[in-house]
Amino acid sequence: MNLPSPEKRMILRADHVAGAAFILFGCAIIALSGNLPVGALSMPGAGFLPMIVAVLTIVFGLALVLRASAESPPFAELDWADGKHALQVTAITAAATALYEHLGFIVTMLLTIMALLTIVERRNAVRVAIYAILIVGGTYVSFVYGLKTPLPEFGF
Repeated sequence: MNLPSPEKRMILRADHVAGAAFILFGCAIIALSGNLPVGALSMPGAGFLPMIVAVLTIVFGLALVLRASAESPPFAELDWADGKHALQVTAITAAATALYEHLGFIVTMLLTIMALLTIVERRNAVRVAIYAILIVGGTYVSFVYGLKTPLPEFGF
């Protein structure tokens, strides 16, 4: 069997994997938001923004894949020392997503910011609490009063 020389073989690189993940994620967004009306440019529907985000995610994923060989380290040589950090962020974000409708915007976002900054980033709890209250309060006021957009409230 004739194998290509090592110079001619494609090396799987970190950006190949990341780009493929973004492409799959964009396709998943399109599949999950497929029943939302897109509307027209002059009158966008509920599916308009998810479609734009999905298409841009796919385009940028393709860009990552296409330029991976020049700038990205080989996937096999990646250091996975930050894997614990990534799993913590993913777990906290998944919990926030699952609890969002039940706990409401204010409680969920306060808990999420506080968990990310105290557990993952190991910041001072008092400063984190003040920061979380200011950020969540400002965001709530902006959406509810400025943009007149209702946000989920606490309620099981």
